[in-house]
Amino acid sequence: MTSSSGAGERWQAAGDDFLRGLLALPELALVDESCAAERRLHDGLVAEPTRAVAAVELAALADVDARDNYATFLAFRDEVVRAGTIEAHYLGLVRGGRVALPPVFLDRMVAAIVAPLVDGSADAIERRAAQLLYRAQRVAIVDGRVLSADREHADAIGGGSRALELAREVGIGAVAAMPILGPTNAPAFAAATDPHGFVLDLSHEIANDLGHGLSFTMTRAGSGLAALARVLERWIAHFHAVRTTIRPVQRIDDPAWRWHIGLDAEATALLNALYRGETPDADEMQRLIGLFRLDFADPREMRADVAGKPVYLGLAIDEERALKVKPQNLLVNLPLATAA
Repeated sequence: MTSSSGAGERWQAAGDDFLRGLLALPELALVDESCAAERRLHDGLVAEPTRAVAAVELAALADVDARDNYATFLAFRDEVVRAGTIEAHYLGLVRGGRVALPPVFLDRMVAAIVAPLVDGSADAIERRAAQLLYRAQRVAIVDGRVLSADREHADAIGGGSRALELAREVGIGAVAAMPILGPTNAPAFAAATDPHGFVLDLSHEIANDLGHGLSFTMTRAGSGLAALARVLERWIAHFHAVRTTIRPVQRIDDPAWRWHIGLDAEATALLNALYRGETPDADEMQRLIGLFRLDFADPREMRADVAGKPVYLGLAIDEERALKVKPQNLLVNLPLATAA
């Protein structure tokens, strides 16, 4: 179900299917120990996700945690329905500063918003890159390639980022448990029952040593960073109705550097330090796995003091090689001339 309200393309109302998906989360799904009252409540909500729930129904749940989880769900449900669309509620939350909402609810909202942005003409690499907006990743650098695996999936098969490091031992094209997404297995990705089981190669450029001090660099056709850039362009347009061009870059060589946005907490800290003229240590710099340059198609849509200037974006992993993108940063920190 969609709604015509919104800055860009059509925004989505929180329909029954979206709410039923939340009821299937481990925090709300029925278990063997669920009492009769919880089963009646859960079954009733699955049948009619927006039905009114009396306080006495919640009070009847035997498990205190279950009672709290359902109360959180019902409060969220009522707020997102009241907002009119998922996008409107999401914007209200992220513009308010600290989000007092279970992260899984926020991620489900982003997943619902992103899904139509990578339908249709989007290729497999773009659809996999879109998962970075709402799924935490494990990242490993293997033979110069930056490989990103879904954290939940990687941890489930054992070893977390160790699953990626296996590529060093058995050959980068033979990671049977977690295949690296590319043109040859794109059809398998499209048909997969688990769309999170493929590794995304975030490498953008490949350097080739020709010997005798000669080398050349070429851009990978299936660059995960380039695919992520295209997704982020659509994300901005969807919310702000602003056209931008985002492209990966190797470094920031800009004496007039005026604006930057970290796409995650680690990148924010690193870019802030670099902007202040500080020099992070080598370990910190190695965590920076992606840089982008964002340009507005129409500089008049930017704040007057930075109109026409590029906006630099950063992507970084933490000490445990985990990556958690915060797509809300692009919405609240863009130097827009007016609020969307």
